[in-house]
Amino acid sequence: MLTIDRLTKTYASGDTALREVTFQIPQGQVVGLIGPSGAGKSTLIRCINRLVEPSAGTVRLGETDLVPLRGRELRRARRRIGMIFQEYALVERLTVMENVLSGRLGYVPFWRSFTRRFPGQDIENAYRLLDRVGLLAHADKRADALSGGQRQRVGIARALAQDPELLLVDEPTASLDPKTSRQIMRLITEVCAERGLPAIVNIHDVPLAQRYLDRLIGLKAGQVVFDDAPDRLDDMTLTRIYGAEDWSGAESDADAVDGDDAATPRMMPARSAS
Repeated sequence: MLTIDRLTKTYASGDTALREVTFQIPQGQVVGLIGPSGAGKSTLIRCINRLVEPSAGTVRLGETDLVPLRGRELRRARRRIGMIFQEYALVERLTVMENVLSGRLGYVPFWRSFTRRFPGQDIENAYRLLDRVGLLAHADKRADALSGGQRQRVGIARALAQDPELLLVDEPTASLDPKTSRQIMRLITEVCAERGLPAIVNIHDVPLAQRYLDRLIGLKAGQVVFDDAPDRLDDMTLTRIYGAEDWSGAESDADAVDGDDAATPRMMPARSAS
């Protein structure tokens, strides 16, 4: 479980990006983080994984408060948090398999990472993950030979290779076409359900978020102004979050029929409790 309690971020300039943000995410729940640009969504994700230092409040993953951690303890805690990036963050010259195995860098000695000689168990698990995301046949391809949707699937497999306890997902569909966006959102929600993973998805496409995510948290000016089931997000609330607009005609390609979507290959066993 992830517990955020009165999380606040004020920069040296005096600008406050987050204002006493408080919520919990139980095991297996996938939460969408919505709101206009500048609302604090990216800052919130970066405060959770400590890429940005919070000014006040707590971020608790299980029994561990991440905010006071430093040095080796912080590096160990970050291994428990998988990150999926908008721009994929792959090493283009490396193969798909090598990119997935990079998710294990925090667990292996430097000499193994430098020579890319990973333990057999890690390699076997990487093949299994590639099978799960539908890229087993592409294991030996260079990352720069893949489409955008394929790259995002590599990013998902890499994050899962960490064996994380939490997923942070930053705009996973921003660069993808509507059909691929649906496939990626479905894949993320399926693997979280299979492994009991809580996740936060920073997303701008509200109809897509409503279609696939368990819960939505709306931020405005660094404050939580909505936290409820997707079907409770009405026009009045959307106006409160984003400002005045005619929401009655809002549509998304996420509403298209899914019958021609690529099937996700197979279910993975749940993450071990160890």
